[in-house]
Amino acid sequence: MSISKCPTCGSDKIKKVRRKWTGTFHNQTYSVSRLEFHECPTCYEKVYDRDAMRKTEAHSPALAKARAS
Repeated sequence: MSISKCPTCGSDKIKKVRRKWTGTFHNQTYSVSRLEFHECPTCYEKVYDRDAMRKTEAHSPALAKARAS
């Protein structure tokens, strides 16, 4: 996926980054190391491609029951 403009503010400064991502579900914190996504430095919007979403879902406590089945 290639993004050249932020879908929220239209800035052309959006760029692909790779860093540790942290989320929270029902007061449970979880993280994904070295997650790649696009981030806008102007409005802080984050855009995730399909692979990034799969990685976050794989670590999410919200889907723990589905993975256990």
